[in-house]
Amino acid sequence: MSETIIGIDLGTTNSEVAVIRDGRPQVLDVDGGPILPSVVGLADDGSLLVGRAARNQYALYPERTVRSVKRRMGEDVQLAMGGQSYSPQEISALILKRLKAAAEAHLGEPVHKAVITVPAYFSDAQRQATRDAGELAGLEVVRIINEPTAAALAYEVDAKAARTILVYDLGGGTFDCSVVRAGGEVTEVLASHGNNHLGGDDFDAKLIMHVLEHLRTEHDCDASDDRAAMARLARACEAAKIALSDAPYARIDEEYLLPDHDPPVNLSLEIDRETYEEMIEGWIDETLEAVHTALKGAELTVADIDEVLLVGGATRTPLIQQRLEQTLGMQPRAEMDPDLCVAAGAAIQAGVIAGEATTAVLVDVTPYTFGTSAVAEMNGALYPHCFVPLIRKNSPIPTVKSEAFQTMTDGQAAVDVRVYQGEDRDALNNTLIGSFRVEGLSDVPAGNIVVLRFELDLDGILKVTATEKRTGHEKHIAIDNATARFEAEELEAAKGRLAALMADEAEILDETLAPGAARPQEEQREVVQARALLEKAERLLETAGVEDKDDLVDLSETVRDALDAGDMPKLGPAVASLSDLIYYLET
Repeated sequence: MSETIIGIDLGTTNSEVAVIRDGRPQVLDVDGGPILPSVVGLADDGSLLVGRAARNQYALYPERTVRSVKRRMGEDVQLAMGGQSYSPQEISALILKRLKAAAEAHLGEPVHKAVITVPAYFSDAQRQATRDAGELAGLEVVRIINEPTAAALAYEVDAKAARTILVYDLGGGTFDCSVVRAGGEVTEVLASHGNNHLGGDDFDAKLIMHVLEHLRTEHDCDASDDRAAMARLARACEAAKIALSDAPYARIDEEYLLPDHDPPVNLSLEIDRETYEEMIEGWIDETLEAVHTALKGAELTVADIDEVLLVGGATRTPLIQQRLEQTLGMQPRAEMDPDLCVAAGAAIQAGVIAGEATTAVLVDVTPYTFGTSAVAEMNGALYPHCFVPLIRKNSPIPTVKSEAFQTMTDGQAAVDVRVYQGEDRDALNNTLIGSFRVEGLSDVPAGNIVVLRFELDLDGILKVTATEKRTGHEKHIAIDNATARFEAEELEAAKGRLAALMADEAEILDETLAPGAARPQEEQREVVQARALLEKAERLLETAGVEDKDDLVDLSETVRDALDAGDMPKLGPAVASLSDLIYYLET
């Protein structure tokens, strides 16, 4: 039997995990339901909270809670949580770890591999950060696929005839749309376009601004500097937004929003759907422009689209469905839960990789053009920063493209290679994602040929090689965005920080307990610590000596036996012994 590979939708607002069971994708319960809020926090005692518990405390303790971390993926930033700082990868890893634990509880076996989805318009840096988060969570990310692609796989898993589909994916923090040819044996993305910083969070922000203006006008107060009040408003406005998807009016009532104000401020405000939709109409216009851009990229027209799929919770907004129907002349399909279909599609792709019986084959494309700069003619004159595309936007991946360049001067001993992402003819207007210098070129006249090779893999990671044609002398780099990717030492340090957090977390393994069982918090923590030590022991087995390896195996089996039997008196000493051995091996 092949090893199970799970499918994960790591979302801005919510995340989900799914597996293939009896040939069908099954989204698993994680936090009392199939949707895990993508929120991480620290409780009063410093223990870790992931999911609903973290989201619930955000209103009162925003300073020790992190939400919408997906929007920061790929950035070289540190996020504050409870007096400590963590990278976006670390916070995301805690969410992934929670999903992994839920899958293991459901399957009754360890999980080591996953397919994770990302927005189609995610950059190389964001994709690499997602892979790093997976590694921190103890997962081998065997494939990263685009969210619209995953959704198309979920919708079309049983389709026989090929159809051209527009996937409109508007989530909590990102938007993208893709033109997909699906059905039969192949699911092929023809073109994608989108915005990495547009989603339901922005809709919430508009409502918050509306409420703040109401407070200034009606109560002569400014709540924008009160973090606790702003957190409460964020939660209330999100609830109002959701309510307006099904009702023409929603109320925002927050008693004692500003208790220290004289007099204390009690917020009571009604929002109507028409006013709300006027607030967000400009963003919806932007998404529809992206739809036309994607169609143009696929060299298709509206008339060529057979159906429209809605993905992401924000697509429940009635105005979005209305505008899409007006623009495309057809009613969008929404029979699948827009919050769950991406995870289901990820599970289908995971099943394909794991060898599950399926006829689905995935062909994906790159949403960006990649190239370099060179001296060439622009506007009637030579310009040293002309953009030379090698891999064009919407090219099927994986792909390899090469181009020959010549030195400019006699005896030129070195060339600088700059790698850009973008569409502008002027390379300086595009995004520089990597550079390197090739030295030691032959002492020959101008015109020495250097071949540049771009290789883009299935995860959207770019490898660039420059080779002197006459000698074979080469230099290469992998563009994983050094400002965002962890180095080996940083990765190990991050694993240590997360292990410390996980050892103090009391709820992450609720699903590993027997149904209805209720253990004291101390016992739950012992279980968490035991699981963490077992994973660490597995990693050490690869490098341990023969005698140490035997001791690791014996102590690990003792810990597992105690866990399986629920024998807490036996578990404590076994964990202590294993911990001592691991400490000895690590030091």
